[in-house]
Amino acid sequence: MIHSTYYLAPNGVLTQGLSLDQLQDALEESEGLTWVDIQETTADDGTLLTNLFHFHPLAVEDCVETQIHPPKIDDYGDYIFTIFHGVNHSVESDIVETAELAIFIGKNFVVSNHNFPLYSVEEIRYQLLTDNRLMKRGPDFLAYSLIDALIDNVLPTIDRMSDITEAIEADSLGKPGQNPLEAILRLKRSVRKIHRTMVPQRDLLNRLSRGEFALIKEESLVFYRDVYDHMVRIEDLNLGIRDGAENALSTYLSSVANRQNETMKVLAIAGAIFLPLTLLAGIYGMNFDYMPELHWRWAYFAVLGVVVAVVLGALTVFWRRGWFRIRKPAFEGKKTFSVERDLLRGHLPHPTKGQEKD
Repeated sequence: MIHSTYYLAPNGVLTQGLSLDQLQDALEESEGLTWVDIQETTADDGTLLTNLFHFHPLAVEDCVETQIHPPKIDDYGDYIFTIFHGVNHSVESDIVETAELAIFIGKNFVVSNHNFPLYSVEEIRYQLLTDNRLMKRGPDFLAYSLIDALIDNVLPTIDRMSDITEAIEADSLGKPGQNPLEAILRLKRSVRKIHRTMVPQRDLLNRLSRGEFALIKEESLVFYRDVYDHMVRIEDLNLGIRDGAENALSTYLSSVANRQNETMKVLAIAGAIFLPLTLLAGIYGMNFDYMPELHWRWAYFAVLGVVVAVVLGALTVFWRRGWFRIRKPAFEGKKTFSVERDLLRGHLPHPTKGQEKD
């Protein structure tokens, strides 16, 4: 469904909440700029995109279908169709989830389409309600703003994944359990998902920033190059997290091996304590008539005293050698991946009705 519509007239007046007739009239104005944002796309929205904007059926199909599409860019002459991916912060999941943002860039319009609420789009809407300069600079700059906000909201996710990596590495040195292994595997899946979506987008931004498309003005190329730099940084940080996850897994496996050695050490301690006791019991359990101290009145208590002395002596030696240590509990990281909303662009208070521009 259509989430919001904006029209910036040639005289600089911004109008929002356009009807279909007003939207048709706005698209016929070559000097103005129209932005339509569609969220949770339905079949009726697909019909609107086909009949009103006359978009290609393949592009409309990519918008209507709920399945995940790879990042791409298609030039249809009168408009450019792009698909970018960002992090889906509106759902709770064990791993990082991504969300698509499809953008149509025309000469006098921008149409954005997404099936999940995106803080990045809300950020641009908030900026328009306070200052309409984003639309004054043209459709290519408005599209850049949408893409830039989408990519910027990936960085808090990368920082969160980095913190999880450090926590896993620290806790894997303690008593290993099932939780660290599950956290490592979830982290590796998140890294792979971000890698699969961000690497193709770097190539798309490279194409948008080198003047390949006529709809992208020369003065806007530098802004797309800036987003390209952000994408390269995200890729480098993600690769660093991947290496950290591999190191955490190696540390965890080493910790498990050390724990097994500790188990063998406990068995060795038990054997070292009970072997001398078994020797004493074996000696004094023999049925000879002329054994020393066999008829001694205090022999039984003397043997018990020797047994206790052997046990305490062995435990004292093992304690001084550091064989008994208090272990930290296993990693108890949250199963649900989440990022603090205050770190995201678009997580801002909405302007009041008195601040909205008509």
